[in-house]
Amino acid sequence: MRAFSAVAGAAVAVLAAGCSLVHSSPVSSSTAVGTTIFPSGQRPALPVVSGPTLTGGKLRLAADRGHVIVLNFWGSWCSVCQQEAPALAAAARQFTRSGIRFVGVDVADDAASGRGYMRQHGLGYPSLNDPGDRIAAEFNRLIPIAAFPSTLVVAPDGRIAGRIIGAAHYRALRHLIKAAL
Repeated sequence: MRAFSAVAGAAVAVLAAGCSLVHSSPVSSSTAVGTTIFPSGQRPALPVVSGPTLTGGKLRLAADRGHVIVLNFWGSWCSVCQQEAPALAAAARQFTRSGIRFVGVDVADDAASGRGYMRQHGLGYPSLNDPGDRIAAEFNRLIPIAAFPSTLVVAPDGRIAGRIIGAAHYRALRHLIKAAL
């Protein structure tokens, strides 16, 4: 019974983070909802990630090394993602002027729905198309693979400065971007 309670508690925490999918992959990160800042000497390296964008182009995250990158995992099917989209659109408009790069990862979605979502919410930055969760799985040590939305902020050296599990808000993004600089 105790093992069941622990598993049930972890499941509730993941579901509280936002929208979720059921995956058979093990989650090896914290399922706590909220913001985490990684101290300078303990920042995880950004996995090597590349893939097709929703618009048919190709994107390599390594190409943005030297810049702060805000990497948001979302899906058009996710109601919490839809709630956070206005904050992300505003933050992208504000911080892009300062050289901050925003990139989305559209998880478990088809490209047409993803493009419609981005258009509807005024998200002008590129998003990787990840219908099979391949890209999301690369980050399973940092974010619960089943918790969407989740956001990572990457420092210019390619190390992850912080994360938000659950909906990102402008103030939290600003705080993590400052920490990354």
